[in-house]
Amino acid sequence: MARNISDSLKGKKRARESDAEPEPESGDIDQILSLEENLTFSDTLVALRIMREQFPQIDKPIQPFILRSQLYSSVEDRTQVDRDLETLRREKVLRIFKLNTGQDDHAIMFLDDYLCQVDRVVKRLEGEKERDILEVFKWFRSHVIDFKLEPSIEHQELCVLLSLGGKVKDEHISLLMNSGLLTRQLMDPNIYWFTIPNIGSILKGLSQGRKEVLSLLNRRRYKEMMLAPLEKKRLRFSSLDMRFHLRDLIGSGHLKIVQIPTGIVVRVSKD
Repeated sequence: MARNISDSLKGKKRARESDAEPEPESGDIDQILSLEENLTFSDTLVALRIMREQFPQIDKPIQPFILRSQLYSSVEDRTQVDRDLETLRREKVLRIFKLNTGQDDHAIMFLDDYLCQVDRVVKRLEGEKERDILEVFKWFRSHVIDFKLEPSIEHQELCVLLSLGGKVKDEHISLLMNSGLLTRQLMDPNIYWFTIPNIGSILKGLSQGRKEVLSLLNRRRYKEMMLAPLEKKRLRFSSLDMRFHLRDLIGSGHLKIVQIPTGIVVRVSKD
């Protein structure tokens, strides 16, 4: 498995260098739309790439992300998933973010997508902020993101890394926080979580969508439903689609799947 990931990483790096990685054909995407036919994968990186392509089309300026729980629902060996994520993180293929949902939720975003997200923040602020203070984003990208791969960073280390680019002021840190790139830990305000800009409203939809899916199934007589028709249902309180939520709830253990002769049944897990 480690060799498969290493080979996959090399392939990704070659594609970056040539800047010629082809976009998936629409027909290819159509082939991976059915959750029932693509519920599990043998390779973590393959699962990540497919779920990235399947990320819901939402009216929010945010790049695709995958929940760790979704990987747990899609790759049988959870220990291997954690090992693969650690390898991919160290190889700077992706970043992992602790989400402020009140639960042990983590989002995974490919590094290229995250850097695009950072660039969007800078572009939005151009014209609003003076050029000098916007330099902090260049320092953040060149010295912090590239060096600090963990989900959090201590205040002193953040200042030291930023100072490799220029003189750090309190307003620089405040700008990074107000832009949604950092947030203080509640238990220790001297430590920051790295965060994904513009994700706040999506996290609200994530929590509401989870409740909506579970409520829908709990109202049914046997607290279950065939996967195929369930996947087609639209949610009222979440911009994320049913497939996104099903992968999440299956991986977190709130739902379980049962294979029967006529297909796959999704069932609420017993407490």
